[in-house]
Amino acid sequence: MELSRRNLLIGTATGGGLLVGWALLPRQFDPPMTAGPGEFAFDAWLRIGRDGIVTVAVPQLEMGQGITTLLPQLAALELGADWRQMAVEPALPSGAYANVPLAARWSSLWMPLAPGLAAAPDATLAWRYAEDNRFAATAEGLSLAAYEMPVRVAAASARAMLCMAASARWGAGWEECETAAGFVTLGKKRLSFAQLAEAAAGYDPPDPPVLRPAAPAEATGEFPPGAPPRFPRLDLPSKVDGSHVFAGDVRLPGMAYAAIRHGPLGDAELSGYEAERAQGLSGNIRLIHSKRWLAALADTWWEAERALAAIAPRFKVKKPLESHRIAEALEEALLYGEGERLAERGEPDRWVHLDLTLAKRYEAAPALHATVETASATARYVDGRLELWLASQAPEAARQAAAGALGISLSKVELYPMPAGGSFDRRLEHDHAIEAAVLAREAGRPVQLTWSRWQEHLAGWPRPPVSAVMAARTAPTGETIAWKARIAVPAAANEFGRRLFGGETPWSAIENSAGEADPLAVEGAIPPYAVPHLIVEHVPVTTGLPAGRMRGNAHGYTAFFTESFVDELAHLARQEPLAYRMAMLGDEPRLAACLQRVSSLAEWGGGIPGSGQGIACHRMEVAGRQGYIAAVATARRAERGIKVDRIVAVLDIGRVINTDIARQQVEGGLIFGLGLALGSATGYAKGLPQAGRLGALGLPLLADSPEIEMEFIDSSAEPFDPGELGVAVAAPAIANALYSATGNRIRRLPLTGGDA
Repeated sequence: MELSRRNLLIGTATGGGLLVGWALLPRQFDPPMTAGPGEFAFDAWLRIGRDGIVTVAVPQLEMGQGITTLLPQLAALELGADWRQMAVEPALPSGAYANVPLAARWSSLWMPLAPGLAAAPDATLAWRYAEDNRFAATAEGLSLAAYEMPVRVAAASARAMLCMAASARWGAGWEECETAAGFVTLGKKRLSFAQLAEAAAGYDPPDPPVLRPAAPAEATGEFPPGAPPRFPRLDLPSKVDGSHVFAGDVRLPGMAYAAIRHGPLGDAELSGYEAERAQGLSGNIRLIHSKRWLAALADTWWEAERALAAIAPRFKVKKPLESHRIAEALEEALLYGEGERLAERGEPDRWVHLDLTLAKRYEAAPALHATVETASATARYVDGRLELWLASQAPEAARQAAAGALGISLSKVELYPMPAGGSFDRRLEHDHAIEAAVLAREAGRPVQLTWSRWQEHLAGWPRPPVSAVMAARTAPTGETIAWKARIAVPAAANEFGRRLFGGETPWSAIENSAGEADPLAVEGAIPPYAVPHLIVEHVPVTTGLPAGRMRGNAHGYTAFFTESFVDELAHLARQEPLAYRMAMLGDEPRLAACLQRVSSLAEWGGGIPGSGQGIACHRMEVAGRQGYIAAVATARRAERGIKVDRIVAVLDIGRVINTDIARQQVEGGLIFGLGLALGSATGYAKGLPQAGRLGALGLPLLADSPEIEMEFIDSSAEPFDPGELGVAVAAPAIANALYSATGNRIRRLPLTGGDA
C-alpha cells in the first residue's frame, strides 16, 4: 500500500497530538470506524453521510461528564459543521485511540521498575504502551489532554478535503473556500457537506492539516447561569425522555438474569449453600458458583435475587475485616511506621522537629462510590467467542480479563461500550465483567448480571482509610516556617495498578503492595503555599481492605488535611484566614486571584466566630496542566445534623471549552464533595460493610443541597478538567465553616463522626 498522508492519519493522529506522534515510527491500525450505507469514513474519528450527518467517534466512557458532547463540539468547531447535524458513536477499543497522557501518568503502575522512562506526557514508551495495549482508559480528567488535538487534526483534514471537492467543481483553489454551518462556501457559492462527502473522501488532506488559528474556548461571562448553551449536550434529550440505553438496559434474545453473592471481606471462599431451598420458586432458577461467589440465574433479576436470599450461601473467611483492626493498623503505622519522603523542601530536618508550634491528627474513613447504576454487564458466549456489553473506564483491560477467565484469545472477545449511570472511577474495575463472562459460558445462553446495592457496597472497593499528622513551626509573627505532613494510608494506587494491569486478585495485590511508597496515594499533600521548609511523608499501611480509585482520589482527603490545618494555624496566629493564606501565595498568582474573587463574590466576612463561613482553596496539576479553585462555604449545626446553606466557588481551569458542561462538573463535584464531607463512609464488622443501602450513607438529598454560585476566571492556559476540583475543596471549606459557627474543630471525615 502506498504510504500517503491519508494512510498514516489513523496511525499518527492519536494521543497527545499529531506533531508528537509524527516523530515516532508510524503505526497502522485496522480502521476502527466503519462507514455504513451512505456514509464515508474520513479517518479514525469522523464519518460524514449523504444526509449531512457528521458522526464523531468517542473512545472515552460517558459517565455524566459530557465527553460525548465535548469531542463532537471540538470537531464541529474545526470542521465548520452544523451542531444540529452532529452525532456520536462510542469507539471500540483500538490503538488509534491511545490515551498517552494517562499512560504516562500511570507509568508507575504498568512499568514499576523504571516509571520515569515513560512519565512525560509525550514519552515514546508511553506512546508504545498505549498503542500496543489499546489503552484508552477514562480517568484523571485527561480526555481533553489526550484527544483535543487528534480530533481537531481529523476535523481540519476533513474540512480541507471537503474544500478540495468543492473547489474542483468551482474551478478554484481549495484554500479560498470556507466552511460554516455544514456548508462549503466561496463567495456566494455554497455546497453542503452532504453533497460533497463522497467526493471529498477520495482526496488526500494537506500535510500537515491547517488548523484554525484560535484554540477552542468560550468566554464564560457570556453564559451566566440559565443562559442557553451554544453547544447543548448531545446526550441530554435521550436521558430526559428515558430512551438512553445504559449497561443494564441491554436486552438479548433468550437472555437470563443473574444476581450474585460475594463472600465477606477477608479472603473468603464459598463453603456451602442449600440448593434445595430454591425448589418451587418461580423463574427457572439455575445456580452457578465459583470459588468466591454464588450466582443465581432466572427469568427475571428479582427472581434470581429472591432465590439467593432463600439459599443463604455460606462462606469461610480468613481474618474477616473489622473496623477496629483498620484503626489499629493506621495507629501503628502513624506512630511507628517507616515513612517514605515523597516531597522535601529547604532544610526540614533542621526546622520541623524543633519546637513545633502545632501538631494535629486528621482522619478519613473508607468512602463508597454510591453510583446510581450498580455494576451490570451482559455477556453472550457462542462457539468460543464472547460478546460483552459493558460500561467500562478501562475497556481493553476488561476484555483481557474476560478472555483470561474463559481461557480464550483476546481476538475472540468483542466489547461494546455502554454509557454509565455514574462512575466516580468505580468502573475502572471489571470484576463483574469476568463474572458475567463465566456465567454466560456455563449457562450456554446470554446472561445479564446486575449487582444489588448490597453487593456493590460489599465488593466495590472504597476509597482507602487514612490517618495523618499535620505539624508546623511558625514564626512569632505567625507565618509558617516549616511544615510536615505524615500520612498513613495503604498503597491504594499500587494495589489498583496490580489489579488493572497485572490481573492480580485484590488479596494478592494487597500483599504485593505492602510497604510500597505510593505517590498517588498522597497526591495533593504538597501545600500550594510558600513554606521554606517542608516534608511530605507517606507511611504505607496494610489494612486488609482492598482500596480503589474514587473521584478526587487522594485530593479528597489531602486537601481536607491541608486546608483545615492552615485554618488552624491562622486562628492560632489570630490572623484572618483569607489574609493568612494570601500572604503565603506569592508563587501562585492564579490561586491568589481565585481567593480574592471568591471573597468578594461570597461577601466573605473574615470567618469570625458565629458567622458560619469557612474558606478553602486547592491546586491540582495533571500532565502539566493546572487547575485552581477557591471556595467559601456557609454551614451550621441544625436539628437534623449539619446544614450547608451555601457554597461559592471561583475557578481557573484554563480555556473553557463548554461553559455549561464545566459548570455542571463543578456543581456535581461540590455536591459529591459534600457527600464525602457528611457521609459516604462505612465501617466493617465480620467482613461486611455496616452501610448496606444508599439510605445508610448519609448522602445529601435535594433538600439538603446548598445554594451554589460560581465563576470562572478566563484564561488562555491549556484546559483543565473541573470535575474533581470541587470534590477536593468542599470538605475543608465546610469544616472551616463549622468551626466558625460552633467553635469546635472537626478533624475527621465524614464530619458527622463528631469533634476531634
